[in-house]
Amino acid sequence: MGRHRRGSHARRSAAGWRRGLHWGGCTSAVVLLAALGAGVWAYQDLNSNIHGADVDAKLGGDRPANLSPGSKNVLVVGSDSRDGDSAEYGRGLQSMQSDTLMLVHLPASREWATAVSFPRDSWVKIPSCDQGDGTHSAAHHFKINAAFSLGGSTGDVGGAAACTIKTVEANTGLRVDHFVSVDFQGFKGMVDALGGIEVCPKQSIHDKKAHLDLEAGCQNLRGEKALGYVRTRYSVGDGSDIGRIGRQQEFMEALAEKAQSKLANPKALYGFLRSVTESLTTDRSLAGIKPLYGLASELKEIPGDRLTFLTVPNYPRQADFPADKANVVWQFPQAAELFTALARDEEVGRAEKKRLESASRHPVYASSVRVRVLNGTDSPGRAADVAERLRDAGFTVTKTGNSPAGTRITRVSYPEGMEERAEQVASRLPGTRAAQEEDAPRGLVTVTVGEDFDGVR
Repeated sequence: MGRHRRGSHARRSAAGWRRGLHWGGCTSAVVLLAALGAGVWAYQDLNSNIHGADVDAKLGGDRPANLSPGSKNVLVVGSDSRDGDSAEYGRGLQSMQSDTLMLVHLPASREWATAVSFPRDSWVKIPSCDQGDGTHSAAHHFKINAAFSLGGSTGDVGGAAACTIKTVEANTGLRVDHFVSVDFQGFKGMVDALGGIEVCPKQSIHDKKAHLDLEAGCQNLRGEKALGYVRTRYSVGDGSDIGRIGRQQEFMEALAEKAQSKLANPKALYGFLRSVTESLTTDRSLAGIKPLYGLASELKEIPGDRLTFLTVPNYPRQADFPADKANVVWQFPQAAELFTALARDEEVGRAEKKRLESASRHPVYASSVRVRVLNGTDSPGRAADVAERLRDAGFTVTKTGNSPAGTRITRVSYPEGMEERAEQVASRLPGTRAAQEEDAPRGLVTVTVGEDFDGVR
């Protein structure tokens, strides 16, 4: 499992991220100095490698507002174009796939940062997306990484990023300000330019899907083996995408350390930077050495103890839908609390991370919550419609009917002893709060649908 000689995984992740930020700022500075002192050709060459994509037209106007001016949310995507040498990884799949997905929140103060990883098997709502061929997809539920392939069906990374941004925004309520996409070929080039990266798996790894055969013990990985190591999943640990996220973070720590050690080696450094820039696609405002250097400079000043990596709270979808053994669902209300805190620019630090991780060990499954749905509007059939949406989210809906009185605001009520389950329901209905009521029927959480009903997360 990577570099085990450095204490806890949490310390490795935080330290590695800090070193990575420091390295990013240093290497960008080296490039700028080289352009000024050794000749502008190097700067121009690297700068022209970065691809800028115009995603605004494909995002539309129905987007979350940035509730904290000055803060930034940067979406980072590790992608597989399914072209060239990496095509073997994509047989039988759509044209493009996102393999890693992370949202980095930078507060207006720039005094801390939180990076939230989304498991690629997260079962989420994927909104209608521009498919690049004059058509739009229908809104549906599927794995979160399918958004990248859906928007990129014509091979356009910008379209893939736009659909991914829309999906993240629709499911988190957070506005994405920038995106950075790095493809597989660039990753291999980075590793090879540095002469490989050492890993120390405790057990042998034989994974046909990742095209990887490794014996136990420390060894230097390059090219396809390095790529296979960060992609392997089913043959290591518990076979989950959560475990793979941890291995990827450890590998990137080692990559950052190695790159930093090569700063004095112009040939190795230039090869590394060329691989980095050739593999990058960003939104247009980030498409260049200078804006990326500016972002790196902001990041590298953040104290190491205020950099937090976490994975969105989740549990196996099989708990709600026994036939689904492949996906995970986000755990509510914890996921909603996380997104709300970031939207308000409130720090999600190590203490909050521990609380979220503790809650994840004892999730309230949606299927364990029995729900009654009442229609508080003048529109016939609203209760049945909302009940179906709640069933799709995993809840056990037992009754529907009409409310004795109309209501503009959607309400969630519950009897004594059902607060936790009621909060699970309310957190899935944007803008809704749960309230205990003395005459609420026992064993049921009641949703009274109002005119303001805005869907189910």
